[in-house]
Amino acid sequence: MSVSLGLGGRGGTVLQKAADGAWTGTTAGPLDQGFHYYHLTVDGGTFNDPGTLNFYGSTRWESGVEIPARDADFYALKDVPHGRVEQILFASPSTGTQRRAFVYTPPGYDKNSATRYPVLYLQHGWGEDETAWSNQGHANLIMDNLIAAGKTKPFIIVMTYGMTNDVRPGGLASFDIKPFQTVLVDELMPYVDTHFRTLADQRHRAMAGLSMGGFETKLITSANPDKFAYVGLFSGGSFSVEDVNATVGFKNKVKLVFVSFGSRELQGGRSGPPGGPRVDPRANADALKKSGFNSVFYVSPDTAHEFLSWRRSLREFAPLLFKD
Repeated sequence: MSVSLGLGGRGGTVLQKAADGAWTGTTAGPLDQGFHYYHLTVDGGTFNDPGTLNFYGSTRWESGVEIPARDADFYALKDVPHGRVEQILFASPSTGTQRRAFVYTPPGYDKNSATRYPVLYLQHGWGEDETAWSNQGHANLIMDNLIAAGKTKPFIIVMTYGMTNDVRPGGLASFDIKPFQTVLVDELMPYVDTHFRTLADQRHRAMAGLSMGGFETKLITSANPDKFAYVGLFSGGSFSVEDVNATVGFKNKVKLVFVSFGSRELQGGRSGPPGGPRVDPRANADALKKSGFNSVFYVSPDTAHEFLSWRRSLREFAPLLFKD
């Protein structure tokens, strides 16, 4: 029997069966800290590990493993007040379907019935779905801990499936954002504002996403500067001065553009969304700041295109939001 392990985006690590029946192997080098998808290949077939949890990634359910991170405390489950993540189903006339989203409401939401909250629309990456930010990203725990520490204002987070059509790896250059933009802006946002106690105006609304979700965020917020005041791209491209100037109203209406990458993504100082042009995101951020625009650039140390980069990005982004 041939058994190998695909872990952390690397090629297969061959496993050998020990005398006690356990299959073991050693990777070519140490893995980055944080979360990694993995699967088993047995005699050419792909299987999940039956002994671990599964997470939706790479357009399929895969096993996942956590390499303990030195700074894991910020997304640890602690004895602090906790918010709630609930599933919602909303009608999407444009696609002729019922679609799903998950909504994080902060601690105290159910008790403080008169309080209204800002909203962050937070998008997953290619091959993932609306479960990613709660399951792999621990967005709810990150928020609970930040709120308990007094580092961020409480706000609602909405996470929905970011695809209305199939996109293969490397195909984002030809991706048509308009169908999903319709779902998000014309269908989901009105549902959320009707069913949750939101502050339903531009200055209390943000959008961010990782990888493909960042690419979507840039396109949708650029087309709708009257609806989003805060923008976050996590390993999903960058904003240049030319990008901002090309959109009427963006410079005057949008209060923040936050761009982040893992340090291992910035090869030669340049990066970009999958399938897109490689640019210098730090130079773009610096140029925006010099032009008088509120631009923040963050680099996650010793990580690549992976969830520890994006967990840290949310930790850095959240305290910057809704600071009226």
